[in-house]
Amino acid sequence: MASAREYSPSSVMRVLVVEDSVPVAQLLDEGLSAEGHTVDVSDTLERARAALRDGIPDILVLDRMLPDGDGLELVDELRAAGNDVPVILLTAIADVDSRVKGLKSGADDYLTKPFSFEELLLRLDRLLYRRTTPRGLVVGPVRIDPQGHRVWVSENLISLTAKEFALLLILATNAGRVITSEQLLSQVWGMKSDPESNLLAVHFSNLRNKLGPKLIHTVRGVGYVLDPERED
Repeated sequence: MASAREYSPSSVMRVLVVEDSVPVAQLLDEGLSAEGHTVDVSDTLERARAALRDGIPDILVLDRMLPDGDGLELVDELRAAGNDVPVILLTAIADVDSRVKGLKSGADDYLTKPFSFEELLLRLDRLLYRRTTPRGLVVGPVRIDPQGHRVWVSENLISLTAKEFALLLILATNAGRVITSEQLLSQVWGMKSDPESNLLAVHFSNLRNKLGPKLIHTVRGVGYVLDPERED
């Protein structure tokens, strides 16, 4: 099981895991949750379809050999509907022909079992960064270059500390979604919630001073959200 890490180029994600093996599903659920991500687990294609009707995740981790069919059926359905949610196939089917078939179906990546949890995290990171625009992440007047660790507001280059940049990148990747204080502390500092700490309040106060007061909002008792259109 991976432990909480110092910040690496990842972001808080909603992950749908479709896996009928209880030990593997538990490993993924606990491991990804420990990294600060929100995890939904389905053990059949039918349950996965129901979960997708409730909302599209940021990434789908999908087994192939499921009780009610091949996971590739779900990939075919998603792509036929114009849904480009990133998909990682996580399966014991390891031959080259099956890997090629999986990727041709529209899956974005293919990882065979047994697998390294750390490698899975890195692949999740890579898929998220593929979704950024050529200009980087753009949220309202804010533009972020994740690779170069640079930030502009209304085309003015802003100087941020490493921790400020990490916090902003998480919120920007999840723009409009409230990220909890616990998730931010875990992702950026590798620590659990500390009700006595004003660490986040201080860093977000500095960010607001640099970016402007109306971009990052505090949701009291919950966390923070980057939303230029929100009015508190």
